[in-house]
Amino acid sequence: MADVSPIDLQKALKGAQYPASRDDLVSLARGNGADDSLVQKLSGASTDRFDGPDDVQKVAFGNG
Repeated sequence: MADVSPIDLQKALKGAQYPASRDDLVSLARGNGADDSLVQKLSGASTDRFDGPDDVQKVAFGNG
């Protein structure tokens, strides 16, 4: 998955409360049934904390 759509990311992170740690978002995404490749990209993000969904899109996925 080179890019993730904002809709897929929104579904994966439904219920997230920001700021949030990378580990919390990875667990939430798994619990929300996110695609494995989305979870892997999120877990490999270069930061440990995200201020909001736009931050996740930009930092973890390089778009948005």
